[in-house]
Amino acid sequence: MTPFAQIPLERSEYIEQAYLYELLEARIIQQVPIQELLEQVRLEIAANTRLPLAIDFLLTELKHSGTMAPAMRRLGHYFTPFQTYLVEEAEADRGKFDMRVALKILRCEVTYRAEGGTCEGLFFFQFEAICRNRLRYDPGLTAIGADPGYPPTWKAFIHKLNRELGLVDLADLIFLHSDHYREQLLARGDSLERRGPFLLGSQEGRIAVACRRRDPLYLFGALQRHLGYPAVPRVQPPDRTLEVIPQILRKLEQLEQRLKLMEQENQSGIDITRYYGRTPD
Repeated sequence: MTPFAQIPLERSEYIEQAYLYELLEARIIQQVPIQELLEQVRLEIAANTRLPLAIDFLLTELKHSGTMAPAMRRLGHYFTPFQTYLVEEAEADRGKFDMRVALKILRCEVTYRAEGGTCEGLFFFQFEAICRNRLRYDPGLTAIGADPGYPPTWKAFIHKLNRELGLVDLADLIFLHSDHYREQLLARGDSLERRGPFLLGSQEGRIAVACRRRDPLYLFGALQRHLGYPAVPRVQPPDRTLEVIPQILRKLEQLEQRLKLMEQENQSGIDITRYYGRTPD
């Protein structure tokens, strides 16, 4: 396991970021503009961090352009490229990626960073977020590889994955960079020259072999079950129960009116004159 470098931010910054994303996620369903939400939650953020200053900068950009991604990109020393990429996809005109999903992913990611996550866990989490939400691989992997917390060997691996993804199966790439593959080479007496780097453990390699030629989401699920890697959150469908009750009441009122008309017709006929509109004198 390779520990992820908490540079340039301290743990308290990630904790407050997680709180910010949680507040925005909880209140954005009220259809309040994101600018007003940021103005509200700014007062709830701890002042001993740099996050209130970052929120002020985001608010300034929102007032001028209506988007946050350009401001986050300019604050590259505070927000990671992957965080900026998620917000940029959520704000895109294509409208395929919901901002609620982006906020959930951002909250889980910074929470994992605050808990002292590893490069392996963070990489699989970020890559699953791209796959599960059908985001663009090229800019997504470029943003992942630009994270200053990854060591040079991991950056080279992510860059190689970006070039070879689609030509080589993801499970094969994971296997070729695992200790399981290195152990097989040593057992056969083969040279390790021009092989590797072996960044992943033996268990990751075994799981990758078992998930070859299958959907990558099955691979991510197996890694989460066996190795405890963080799972990518998904937005639950909205609860329509409160909307169903008024609809049922309206249907009952309509049925009641029809039954009354049928009773009147069976007894003495329907007096349609009462439905006439009043005419001017």
